[in-house]
Amino acid sequence: MSVRDRRVQYETAGLERSDLNADPIAQWHAWYEQAASAGVAEPNAMTVSTIDQDGAPDSRVVLARAVDAGGFVFYTNYDSVKSRQLLLAPIASAVFAWLDLHRQVRLRGTVRRVADKDSDEYFASRPRESQIGAWASPQSQPIADRAFIEERMVEFGAKFENREVPRPPNWGGWCLSPHTIEFWQGRSSRLHDRFVYSLAANTATWQIQRLAP
Repeated sequence: MSVRDRRVQYETAGLERSDLNADPIAQWHAWYEQAASAGVAEPNAMTVSTIDQDGAPDSRVVLARAVDAGGFVFYTNYDSVKSRQLLLAPIASAVFAWLDLHRQVRLRGTVRRVADKDSDEYFASRPRESQIGAWASPQSQPIADRAFIEERMVEFGAKFENREVPRPPNWGGWCLSPHTIEFWQGRSSRLHDRFVYSLAANTATWQIQRLAP
């Protein structure tokens, strides 16, 4: 079947204003739990889009590791392309796509580095090989071949043998604090249900509007 002719009809119960929690973070958690219970692969995966130095968008998939009133947190190398872009323009958008449930959640907002203690705590929870990998990989930099990384894994494995692996100083978290969050539910005939939460100016109050599909 060609890309042009591939279609899926979204036969779902839909989404009404009365179905929504007044707090978009609570609503996100409800949908996340439903996605996890439905067996969606990596329901915490989100596509994060940043802006490069030429004003062009740049996107990649990362894993959300904390979601609360403060925002959506993910971790990375601070020397990576996305981190350098966020330093220049600390704004981003993100999308959670739970296609098995015909749902997506879209976020837009500002971005800040998380506190060192939070990065330390999360890094300590990672598998040891992932901790060593954070030291071994000069993320986003050109390398000659796979052997380069494998040799550095051996090097840093030996360096931290028989002791805890500390968090690299150039590795930590970013928090996307949204000012808009849209919940999208697929419906038949592409007449989807869409509701957007927006922060009222200079307040912590969320306003909810239905959008045309």
